[in-house]
Order: sequence, then C-alpha cells, then structure tokens
Amino acid sequence: MRPLTRRDALRQSGAGFGMAGLASLLAAEPGPWAPREPHFAPKAKHVIFLFLNGGLSQIDSFDYKPKLDEYDGKPLPYDMPRTEFAVGNLMRSPFSFQQYGQNGTWVSELFPHTAAIIDKLCIIRSMQSDIPNHGPGMSMMNTGNSRAGRPSMGSWITYGLGTVNQNLPGYIVLGPGASGDGGNSRWSSAFLPAVYQGTFVSDSVADPQKQIAYLSNDRLNKTQQRRQLDLLYGLNRDYIKTVQSAPELEATIQSMETAFRMQTEAPEVFDTRKESEATIARYGEGEFARGCLMARRLVERGVRMVQVYYGNSNDWDQHADILGHKVHAGKSDKAIAALISDLDERGLLDETLVLIGSEFGRTPVLNLGGFRSVHNGRDHNVHGFTYLLAGGGVKRGYIHGSTDDFGFKAVENPVHVHDLHATALHLLGLDHEKLTYRYSGRNFRLTDVEGRVVKDILA
Repeated sequence: MRPLTRRDALRQSGAGFGMAGLASLLAAEPGPWAPREPHFAPKAKHVIFLFLNGGLSQIDSFDYKPKLDEYDGKPLPYDMPRTEFAVGNLMRSPFSFQQYGQNGTWVSELFPHTAAIIDKLCIIRSMQSDIPNHGPGMSMMNTGNSRAGRPSMGSWITYGLGTVNQNLPGYIVLGPGASGDGGNSRWSSAFLPAVYQGTFVSDSVADPQKQIAYLSNDRLNKTQQRRQLDLLYGLNRDYIKTVQSAPELEATIQSMETAFRMQTEAPEVFDTRKESEATIARYGEGEFARGCLMARRLVERGVRMVQVYYGNSNDWDQHADILGHKVHAGKSDKAIAALISDLDERGLLDETLVLIGSEFGRTPVLNLGGFRSVHNGRDHNVHGFTYLLAGGGVKRGYIHGSTDDFGFKAVENPVHVHDLHATALHLLGLDHEKLTYRYSGRNFRLTDVEGRVVKDILA
C-alpha cells in the first residue's frame, strides 16, 4: 500500500478546511460546457431548430407548382421515384398560393404569418435525404446517419463550442413528450461524453415546477445541498483518478452541478408567464408556441442550441388527407413568424441560426391503401423538399435550388442533409471535417465522410 499523502488526507477528510479547499480547487477546473474557441470567426452563436416532425409537404407550403393543376389526376410523366407506400396519380394542392415580399415569393395560404416575414428567410427548395421512413429520416436529420447510435447535431455543437451560461444546459430540447419515432435518440450524445446529450424539458405547461422534475429540494436548503454536492464531488473525483476514466460518472457529476445551479435560473427562464400579454398573444396558444417563446428566452440567456419539436408524434404525417396540414399550420405559423421577428427586434437574429423543417417532404402523387378510406394524402418524399433558414449569417429573401415541375425531385443545386449540417457548423465557426471524436478506432464527425458548405446561401 502506498503511503498516505497530504493530498490524500485532504481529499478523504470529508469535512472542515480539507473539503473546502478541495471544493475550491475543483471549482477552478474548466467544466465540459466551458466556452471554447471555434475554428474560425463565427457568424452565429446559437441555433434554434424548429422540427415539424412527420413531414411538411413542400408543394402545399413553400414550393408552388402550378403544373400540378394541369396534371391533376394524371400519371406522373416519368418513372416513379422511390416512395415508402403505394402511390397513384398526381394531385394538385388544395391550398391557394400568393406572392409575398420584395421578390414575390410564393407562399401557401397555410402560412400567412410566415409569408408576412418572408423577406427575412432563406428558403432551400432542393433538400434531399436518404430513406423515406420516419425512424431513419429522423435519425438522419438529427444525427447525420440513418441508423441509431450517432451523436445528435446539438451534442456535436456543444462538444465543439461549450456554452455561455453555466447555470443552464448547453443543449435543450423542448416538446410535449419524448415519444414518436426515434425517441430520445434524436438528441442523444451517443459515444460523445454523456454531458453533451440534450436536456429534455416539456413545453406542455408554463409552470417550471411541473416542467422540470426535482427542480426544487424541500428537504435541504441551498447551503446543505452545496455541502452535500461538494462531498460527493470530492469522493467521485477521487474514484475517477483511481480508475483513470469513468465518463458516465463524470457526466453525473456535471449533471448534479447543473441541476443545483438550475434551481436559481431555470424557474425564471422557463416561466413564459413572465412575458407580457402582448408577447404571449403574438406567439399564440399551444405547446409549439410556448416552445418557440421558451427558445427565444433560452438563447437570450446564452444557451447554445435549442430544439423545439412539434407535437408528441409524427403529427405532419398526412397520408390519408393532406387537409390535416391546415390544423398543424394553424398551430405553428404564428409562432414561427413571432420567433423570427422577436429575435430580429431584440438584435438576436444575426447571431442565432434558425432552422425550420421536417425529416423529409411529401410526394405530389396520391398515397394509396392502408390509411382509412380517404385517399387525399401524400406519401413520404426524400428526393426534393423544403427547409427554411433565418439569421445566423444566411442571406435574407433568398431562394436556393429548385425541384422539378411537380415538386418531386431536386433538379437544381441539391442540398443533402450532410450539406445542411456542414453549413450550420460553418456558420458557428466550426469546420465539419475537423470537428471529430475518436471512437472505436476511427475519427467520427457529424457529416460522416460527406458534406459540403452551401456557400451560396451565406450572407
């Protein structure tokens, strides 16, 4: 047995000046969320990702195709691209379109509030993904891989940059629940240190005490909690130094510290009831509207990435009747426009990249069979769909790429999911080829072995 050193004695004393000295020493150590320098000067400091899970139809929203009116009910005049289910003939959009903004951008009647701020947006009409199925599609859009087991984009971002506010998690996920295809793997840190996993917070209520489990501690006051954490911290760090590596324990230590600090800041930042009645009315009612308002409050306080999921399932998945889009657009359009305008008015939009979209789009042809007796819906489409971007260094009032006359396939300037991820990282000052993590004998990255920065959309 090695002799007991002075440092060992201090570490094991568990009370008095020994523990106080250890706590102060450990407090001086930079945490895993400490802000880190990017590879080059960034244009964006934060990301807000509004995820319309289920599949927003591009041809019923932001990619107007008058040719569909002419070919309504007729067969697609070229070989049918891969879809997930059986499909039939072409179907026109049941929604009217108008031109908005300085460039006369066509927008569906589904999104009148977003149409009013269309000049603040950059629209990519040529997005592409790989597999027309919700699970792989969700995984691809969130982690850069169609199979589970890869870190999420938010995890990569906080791993690369840390975060500003050490009293709140660097990556926060908002939604009514964690169900739906992919579950919490959509914001998992996978093989990255567990501390970079997204922290899920329900936006179904406005009361932080109901949103966040164990936010308050009725048994111990703050001083007692601090002493308890210092003791556990010292014991755990001693164990880690003995075994050399214990990433899960390291993450637990950081989580306990964050939970302690969140007791001070979280009750205020998550309580949207503190906003004015005018602001609340501007965003609208419902979970998604509340999530968008929370997202603004969080980036305002230094959180690196916030992701807001729409609904508790694949709500935009209208196989049977595309008219269901009217319900969901009614719950999201106002909030989307309010968030972007609110960020802009507060001087936050230029430093906040906002991404809006789904795991894929929808087909211009009818979905057949297996979805009740109604046949007025659309199947999944990975060949050409739309994403909206705003702020964070992207061009305003710009449209990038296009699909064919029917909105099925990208035909001009296609943008793969890997390209979108590479561009988002670039705007944050990160080189997607250099942001890597060594695991299982190789260097992994968000964009796998692909991806290119879409320079045409950069301001």
